[in-house]
Amino acid sequence: MFRNILVHIPTERSLRPAVDGSISLAVSTGAHLDAIAIGYAMTNLALVEGGAAVAAIFEAEHAQALERAEAALRVFDLEARNADISYATRAVSAPPVEASAIICANARLHDLTVVTQPQTHHDSYDDTIPQDILFQAGGPVLYMPYTFHGAFCARRIGICWDGSRLAARAVHDAMPLLREADALTIITIISSDTVPPEDSADHLVKYLARSGLPAKVASLPASRSEVQPILLSIATDETLDLLVMGGYGHSRLQETLLGGATRDMLRAMTVPVLMSH
Repeated sequence: MFRNILVHIPTERSLRPAVDGSISLAVSTGAHLDAIAIGYAMTNLALVEGGAAVAAIFEAEHAQALERAEAALRVFDLEARNADISYATRAVSAPPVEASAIICANARLHDLTVVTQPQTHHDSYDDTIPQDILFQAGGPVLYMPYTFHGAFCARRIGICWDGSRLAARAVHDAMPLLREADALTIITIISSDTVPPEDSADHLVKYLARSGLPAKVASLPASRSEVQPILLSIATDETLDLLVMGGYGHSRLQETLLGGATRDMLRAMTVPVLMSH
């Protein structure tokens, strides 16, 4: 059960996907929702030198950044009050590196973090933080497509399964949502590699069945470059509300590299995606 959810409210791009998705999820689960918005200040005040006049300029920059964060949270606050949920808000003014550290530390003490899908063609720190959270939070991250609006309702869920540790982690992390779903579809990609029985989709079907969760399997052949389009095609055919998958790759600060399917999904998701690393 999700008891505590964190949501990152963007300050440099549309906040509607994060606001709508997180509040509707809190309503349906009864969870407490913490919202954090970050205004990005380009300079760390602790490093400023040059006297009082220079310091005043940078203090003004941080004040403006904080106002941007507070303005975003006013929109969230109105919607959350109308929804009558338990919630709290926090506005932060910080340089981007500090901002990432702050929100990732917060995410580690929540059951789930809700963020908006990055837009890679936009030059915004609101697009880098959602990736940082995936690799630094230590818990599941729910990505809302940047086109998302309205209530989030995960009645039909697709589970992307390859038998890996990360896929298993995602299944366990998504269990509160899987238990409430009306239909589960296990999506596997057929490859030439021999798959041990313990890693097979059939083994996952049996595991879920023991928890009273019937699931069907959709298996399709695909090359590595075709995985993401195949997943989204199945999501459309099965009218899925949510995809669950492992978040593959490394921290942006380590190698600037995401796994292919993860990177492609973050770029082009059409339904909400819950990822775990």
